[in-house]
Amino acid sequence: MAKLKEPIHDGPIPGMSLTTEPGNRPWEKPPQYATVEEAMKFYVQRIVDPQFRDDFLNVMEMGIPLTVIANALQSGGVMQGKHTIDVGILLLPVLIELLAFIADSDGIEYVMGTELNTDDSPLTETSIALAKKRLLDKQKAGKAAPKIEEPVAREEEMSAPATGLMARR
Repeated sequence: MAKLKEPIHDGPIPGMSLTTEPGNRPWEKPPQYATVEEAMKFYVQRIVDPQFRDDFLNVMEMGIPLTVIANALQSGGVMQGKHTIDVGILLLPVLIELLAFIADSDGIEYVMGTELNTDDSPLTETSIALAKKRLLDKQKAGKAAPKIEEPVAREEEMSAPATGLMARR
């Protein structure tokens, strides 16, 4: 008889987030920066810092869109209680332009993230690179790469007349 897996009970209990005292979370307190200008000073200091600047440039070189980077920055600021959500949304275009300026000044090619995808192919460079990496990892682990074979039609399938409700008459 097959042994049934026991359920994992490590997850949060539904409603658990409602059991803490109000005001204990950073986003439940007044924000550290109340205006867009104050919050922008905070982000400029972080982005221009040489340690973080190199990390931002590396991420941009990898092809991550500037919109994604800016959204991650402002979402993190909201969760840390630095500013409110509405200030974060107003900051997005300014953060994107700041990141683009830094990339341009260092001669880094970047993806803005606002371009329309006119390519009909669902494959992107990122998905192709991930597929190659997975295939190489499988080969290194000793697993053989799956063989993809074209289906071969049998002669009797090709010569047999179509029958049934949907067959042409």
